[in-house]
Amino acid sequence: QCERFGLPDAEFRCLMLFGEERYLTAKGIALKMNVVKSRVSKIVDGLIKKKLIQRIKDPEDSRISLLSLTAEGQKKVNNINSFLQDIHYQVLLQMAPDQRTAVLTNLDILKA
Repeated sequence: QCERFGLPDAEFRCLMLFGEERYLTAKGIALKMNVVKSRVSKIVDGLIKKKLIQRIKDPEDSRISLLSLTAEGQKKVNNINSFLQDIHYQVLLQMAPDQRTAVLTNLDILKA
């Protein structure tokens, strides 16, 4: 998946975190990815250089930098989500209807 979208694995995983959030902090990314903040800085710098995310100051606290998707980053996330959704659909189509129902039910349980 990563090669298909021209991103190293860590940048890919970081970018996909923005599908759930409008703004993230480096600290929040570090917690979600379970990596140290210095590693997040390198990942974020790579995504900024690729113009996929941008850094802005928090209007309520200028000491805090917020990270958000650029328009190009949002387009990339949408493309990735469409690709993943298509793969999941193709996998489900190969299952018998009762298997498909069981898989979807178990996924719902795991999500909860």
